[in-house]
Amino acid sequence: MDMGLNNKTALITGSTKGIGKAIAIELAKEGVNVLINGRNYDEVEQTVNEIKSKFPTTSPQNATADIVDKEQRKALFEKYPEVDILVNNMGIYEIMQYEDVDDEVWEKYFRTNVLAANGLAKFYLSKMLKNDYGRIVFIASEEAIMPSGQMPQYCMTKSMLLSLSKSLSKLTRDTEVTVNTIMPGPTLSEKVHQIIEGIYTNENMTFSEKEKQFMAANLPQSEIQRFIRPIEIGRLAAFVCSPYASAFKGSPIRMDGGMVPTIF
Repeated sequence: MDMGLNNKTALITGSTKGIGKAIAIELAKEGVNVLINGRNYDEVEQTVNEIKSKFPTTSPQNATADIVDKEQRKALFEKYPEVDILVNNMGIYEIMQYEDVDDEVWEKYFRTNVLAANGLAKFYLSKMLKNDYGRIVFIASEEAIMPSGQMPQYCMTKSMLLSLSKSLSKLTRDTEVTVNTIMPGPTLSEKVHQIIEGIYTNENMTFSEKEKQFMAANLPQSEIQRFIRPIEIGRLAAFVCSPYASAFKGSPIRMDGGMVPTIF
């Protein structure tokens, strides 16, 4: 299916690996000129070259910046003053006990997972409204609506993204600009892959067997009993960014593998 995104420009934060990279690849596959973001210039450049090699008719660009830093965000805005699509994917997470989450940690997560994304949205949304076209997507988590209790500082920030998305969507009334949130469930990022391999060192087990054993022991509520692949989220994001998804307004879109047991 042609998503109608050819020659659009998209900034995807945290796009050198995991979900962010998968979204960048799926958008590039649709003819989008993707701006690859990360803090490490060499990693960003490597991803740019990889996408350029796979999709030579597109023009991926290096958008290296620590978007938590206001000055680096400002430099990014000067280099790329307008985009058609903004995917706020960058974020941090860590399993922590509530009693260990001090004020410094709360502030770090708020600045990283919320304020950085809000800073980008605030800058680009006004330009999208002026052009009467644009897509802003926040990548949250099923933990936003079903906190496990293992990462209170992370869950709080992901819940905040749902509220922020809905508030910003109200500003897009009667325009072709949309603001939405995608909530992935447990996803097979590079980090998760390493964790699974580290837990099950039996060389006679395939990764699929290790994955299935881990899910049964740790995430029995998952209905797919496997980790979601980043490409699945990437494909969903490409659709949400397309003209065909214009009726999604302020929507929290779940791709949780059945983790959330409720209807809503």
